[in-house]
Amino acid sequence: MIGRDCPELPCSLILDEEEWQAVYLVARQQPPPQKPPTINEMLRMIAGFGGFLNRKGDGMPGSQTIWIGLQRSKDFVLAINAKTKADSLGYG
Repeated sequence: MIGRDCPELPCSLILDEEEWQAVYLVARQQPPPQKPPTINEMLRMIAGFGGFLNRKGDGMPGSQTIWIGLQRSKDFVLAINAKTKADSLGYG
């Protein structure tokens, strides 16, 4: 609901830094910016992983697509953390 009430707030208010950066990295295929995106931008990215198509007339994503996207987002964080740890140990 905060995404609908205050869409212009930074997403760092509701997501950890590693969470929003992992979502941004996977969704946009580029390094995350220094300044966190807005809650609205991040919710649409997360909902995209849950099946939200983000077409012109689609409106706000629903709770089910956001929930599925959040579950997938946790997997992205785990994968990035595992890759970082493997790199530090000299693997690969």
